[in-house]
Amino acid sequence: MEMGRDVMRAVQVVAPGRAEFVEAPAPAVQPGHVLVRTSRVSLCGSDIWMLHYAPEAMYPFPPGTTGHEVVGYVAAVNGEGRGLKPGDPVLALVSGHVGMAEYCTLPAEHAVPLPPDKPLDHLLQAQQLGTVIYACKHLPGPVLGKTAVVIGQGSAGLWWDWMLRRLGARRVIGMDLLPHRLMLPRHYGATHTVNNREVDPVAAVREITGGELADLVVSAAGEPEAILLAPHLVRQHGDILYFGIPHSSTLQMDYWSFFRKYPRMKMISGAMDEPGQASIWQALEFIAGGEIDVGPVITHRLPFDQVMDAYELQHTRDEGAVKIVVEFPE
Repeated sequence: MEMGRDVMRAVQVVAPGRAEFVEAPAPAVQPGHVLVRTSRVSLCGSDIWMLHYAPEAMYPFPPGTTGHEVVGYVAAVNGEGRGLKPGDPVLALVSGHVGMAEYCTLPAEHAVPLPPDKPLDHLLQAQQLGTVIYACKHLPGPVLGKTAVVIGQGSAGLWWDWMLRRLGARRVIGMDLLPHRLMLPRHYGATHTVNNREVDPVAAVREITGGELADLVVSAAGEPEAILLAPHLVRQHGDILYFGIPHSSTLQMDYWSFFRKYPRMKMISGAMDEPGQASIWQALEFIAGGEIDVGPVITHRLPFDQVMDAYELQHTRDEGAVKIVVEFPE
């Protein structure tokens, strides 16, 4: 951080649907931590949850909200820092979604060194891809030779398409309401796509599966409609995994139909708590090694000064938006 500078520019979510630019105290670097100067932040559904759908009692959130997919450069190290030094590019695994700020601090083990020969905004995608890899380790059952439906074809849904095919799924059906979000699934391994606004999604899955429905349904979207759709798409004794952060704390559902499916069901998050952040490292290896091309997912790049427009675009998903990257001044 610049000598003598004790404040930084940040965004703060202050009320449901409202975020503001603020001048916030610069973070102190505790022993064993590093200070990171932010370069890029990409948005995801959990940012929209925090901005629009969190319980009202949680507002206002602290400065830096909302952003947690962060890459930047080490600005200072307090202690050994696991070999990190000022100027090193890192993927910053930020806690509390406080990464939408000029600087952030984090434990040195949460600053993942980045290779120098790949675009930063590509390497940035290792954060979300890593959460999908982590979730795959906790799937209710095996997917080899099975049929999977992925509800929601934003960036997380696309990573799910890719991982499920990599794990041996026979069919991966990418499902979304928006036509532009059905242009990329086949690039990432989906065998079929369904626009569930234009056709009956249950009938479409029955047709693809010969009437059997899906062995696994992954809900990678947080809208209540997506959450409630999943049980209708799974076969009896099939598996459901809920990955998208829910936009509502309460739901009214057709419990009888759900009960009669007898599914195994799991909700998953918490990749940051994985020992050694192994899934994040694996995602970084996939991207850096060229096993997955994340470039097509990044549809929009906006400067930090236009971050409110970026949030709105992430919320509405207009203008062909899939993955939005916010760029900080260098």
